[in-house]
Amino acid sequence: MHSGVAPVDGAPCWVSLATADLESAQRFYADVLGWTFRRGSLGEDFSVAYSGDVPVAGMGAIVRTMGVAVQWTPFFSVPDADTASARVRERSATVAVGPIRMGEGRTALAADLAGATFGFWEGLVLPAWDVSRVAPPARLELRTRDAFAAAIFYAEVFDWASESGRCEVDYQHEAVVVRVDGRAVATIRGGAVESAPDPHIRPRWHVSFFVDDVDDAAKAAVSAGGAIASSPADNPFGRTARLFDPEGGLFTVHSHAPGGA
Repeated sequence: MHSGVAPVDGAPCWVSLATADLESAQRFYADVLGWTFRRGSLGEDFSVAYSGDVPVAGMGAIVRTMGVAVQWTPFFSVPDADTASARVRERSATVAVGPIRMGEGRTALAADLAGATFGFWEGLVLPAWDVSRVAPPARLELRTRDAFAAAIFYAEVFDWASESGRCEVDYQHEAVVVRVDGRAVATIRGGAVESAPDPHIRPRWHVSFFVDDVDDAAKAAVSAGGAIASSPADNPFGRTARLFDPEGGLFTVHSHAPGGA
């Protein structure tokens, strides 16, 4: 993470890929999503992905050093990482890593009660992730067993729907939607099966990136050594596909919904 602007507490502020091979991951996502990469401030094992001039995501070769799985993880802004960690543990969930100092802030990795991995960040955020002014560069959707139970957990950890906070929560299209100033920043959907081996219904946060053509992105993923987890399909919010990178990292690509929503 880099110097930037004051965050909206409790709101998404970044997404990051934990990978074992940074150069291989950069080649894959450049081929599939057209990203370019710049070295970040965290060292040679980390880079920042750009879509044009917009910083979209981070990548870190931390699978071996930190003992984490290859996966995309969303991060949420918090005013105090220690307080957020205590709230996670008080609710019988897990803080797996941290809080640790990273660059100009502090961060931690955690898992909620259903096992979905997420992170939180104490520090400034990049202007592209200032959700008080712009839509975040990535869509975030938690698919879990009980959307309302998950919403309560995250609301208590991140002060969603509190009098002092700016993150509002409502129910729309059979999902819990988190909003900042009326703008949707995250969605929670229920119905995943606890023991399901299928990765796109196991409880997890799904990270989704915009592409001009979902079908072309799916073909590019296969050509670059990845795989298709869920074939391109239309839904009320546009066209989507779930893809694997060569190391098994699951991500989603989407088109804009009809009408540009």
